[in-house]
Amino acid sequence: MAVMHLKEYRDRVLGCWLGKNIGGTLGAPLECLRGVFDVDFYTQKLGGEPLPNDDLDLQLVWLNAAEEYGRAVNASVLGEYWQTYITPNWSEYGIGKSNLRMGLVPPLSGYVGNNNRDSCGAFIRSELWACLMPGHPELAVRYAYEDAIVDHSHEGVYGEVFFAAIQSAAFVEHDRDTLIDIGLSYLPADCGIRRGIDCVRSCYAKGMDWKAARRAVLQCVPGSFGMLVGYQDRAPEEDIPVGPLGYDAPSNVAITVLGWLYGENDFARSLCIAVGCGEDADCTAATLGAILGIIQGAQQLPQKWIEPLGHGIVTCSINAANGGITLPKTVDALTERVLRLAPQFLGSRWCDVLCEEPGYAVTLAQPEMLFEHAQPRNQFYGEHFSQVLACQPFAARWHFPLFDAVVDLQGEPYVRAGEPFSVTVKLENCIRAQQWLTLKWHLPAGWQVLPSPVTALSLLSHHGSIGLAQAAFTILPGEPTDARYDLVLAISSQGRHSQGLIPVTLLQR
Repeated sequence: MAVMHLKEYRDRVLGCWLGKNIGGTLGAPLECLRGVFDVDFYTQKLGGEPLPNDDLDLQLVWLNAAEEYGRAVNASVLGEYWQTYITPNWSEYGIGKSNLRMGLVPPLSGYVGNNNRDSCGAFIRSELWACLMPGHPELAVRYAYEDAIVDHSHEGVYGEVFFAAIQSAAFVEHDRDTLIDIGLSYLPADCGIRRGIDCVRSCYAKGMDWKAARRAVLQCVPGSFGMLVGYQDRAPEEDIPVGPLGYDAPSNVAITVLGWLYGENDFARSLCIAVGCGEDADCTAATLGAILGIIQGAQQLPQKWIEPLGHGIVTCSINAANGGITLPKTVDALTERVLRLAPQFLGSRWCDVLCEEPGYAVTLAQPEMLFEHAQPRNQFYGEHFSQVLACQPFAARWHFPLFDAVVDLQGEPYVRAGEPFSVTVKLENCIRAQQWLTLKWHLPAGWQVLPSPVTALSLLSHHGSIGLAQAAFTILPGEPTDARYDLVLAISSQGRHSQGLIPVTLLQR
């Protein structure tokens, strides 16, 4: 195991946030445009501060949630912070908030009625989890998943997982191609993001220039983000299709990788190429800037790009007027808060206090252990993180002191009178002792559940391993009286005082 001392850790985290601000500011004027653009520096006048960007705003709110809840922060917590402090209602943000208000919990909140569930709003907020868990992508991706499912599903989730893995691993591994392989190892084999990245890598290997590679990407995984504004005064490209509404993560993640490959690890060139591809230009460049900032560290970033912006943070999407959260005013203050918080997420196993110098050191995973397939078996969800991804978008996870639960609706949360609706409940023992659990459904008047509204399950603990149990239920809705129905599954352990209450919201079709 390698060790990263506090001075280096601080430099790489600060580099991440500086790179994020630089890329977001550079790309902002070309966001939502389609075409090829030749960019070599900022195109707007800057008064010594960066442009505001929701890419960073949301992570400042998540920082407050993480400081309050520590390792217990999850999709439910982030969803509540979202509704309280995040102001925009555009696209997936608004749909996610609307679904949460309707009682749909994550990951359903990110899926139901959400045409933008495969878009870019999640992959832009991966850096916090990576910086809190440097050198441990196996941890960072789990929080990235909890974050993304609030307002995305499928490709939208895969994008944040991909970048969280890369950015966490970048504290250890600096080889570009190895980092891309690490990120891909956490994704399904057949997803659109993988197809887009494979396309870029193929173009690069063949010696095609970056403009031809961009064209190939937009043909391979067509998106529509650049058509929000379109070509303006440029001639449309007849051989580039307009993809489905909201299917934008695959092409924009691929464009981020495109800038990285063709920029040949040169910070400025990489960001300018990413921005030159248009589409979600502020997000692609901001994410790439953060990656390169981690790899190079703040001290190695070119001052030419930092000086016009300074170290300030400017926000546009946060309501902090009612109190409850505090926002860092500079990337330096943000970095210090991350450094103070990281030991909670890493735990004593990977974060130790040093006597010979102030601060602490982070124990990093060996490079070969950064891949998903190198991680130890997770008993509840299967062998690898891929099983966690497979739970979305219809299975919600719940954590209680005595047990963990997954409630899988096995489909969209719509019901009709008289038509059976299947629910599977999976339970995992969280203590090193046997338990008898009682599962009791509380249903609307006239509803039934089979085989019984009350069920007993035994959770064993075999030679120190965690006990597992599963129960399948069939819910029979009564005559329709409302548009929304709130069911509650109460789970209690014999002889224990705590209880798990799980809300299940179903909608009348």
